[in-house]
Amino acid sequence: MSPGRANPDRSAHEIYMMSGRLKRPTSAAPPQSSFTPRERTIIEAAGTPRKVQRWLESLPYNHEEQGETLRTFRGVVRANKVHCLEGALCAATILEQHGYPPVVVDLESQDDLDHVVFLFRRGSRFGSVARSRDPGLHGRKPLFRSVRELVYSYVDPFVDFTGRINGYGTLDLRTLRADWRLSTRNVWAVEQALIQMPHRRLRTSDERHRQWHARYQRYKERYPDRRPKFYPSRHRWL
Repeated sequence: MSPGRANPDRSAHEIYMMSGRLKRPTSAAPPQSSFTPRERTIIEAAGTPRKVQRWLESLPYNHEEQGETLRTFRGVVRANKVHCLEGALCAATILEQHGYPPVVVDLESQDDLDHVVFLFRRGSRFGSVARSRDPGLHGRKPLFRSVRELVYSYVDPFVDFTGRINGYGTLDLRTLRADWRLSTRNVWAVEQALIQMPHRRLRTSDERHRQWHARYQRYKERYPDRRPKFYPSRHRWL
């Protein structure tokens, strides 16, 4: 993904301040009758970002052993497993039913293995809901003054053998034509929209990256089957 000139912080702020009145046509949230009884049960039980985070963490991770997938909330409920982008779509679908704008943030990586999180706002502070194989890339409490500050909280946990955040962008899913909420098919159009949207470059310390990269390597040499949780910012995790 290539960073653009648009300011994602401003766009996210405007999405929340305009009460959903966007310049481009948007798709409305589906009525409750559009959901199956099982889906409605999940939505009713997961009425806050924290509860959605716990639900996503309760699902097995989708390692795509039988081929790549990009399932909607409906597809995830049926398959009973979820990966990063699927988790963001689930959070957007569930929390939209509770009044949250369906906005996601794409964390662009130098190795093209991006991470996508659901963005929410409480008062003047931003938080996120997310699913990953790495617990350090899960959601964040609403403690951050800007989207940029929120993204920075992911910089250290993002470092593995090849990953490093180098940009980010925000996307209001209501601007997409694809049925990202309830389609029973893979919604690759969402992935393409994330790739094509403007991203803002994020500059981080080379020295800090080297230190975390070395620490990650040492950890995996000792514990090849574990995922690190040694980050000092754990108190900010949702």
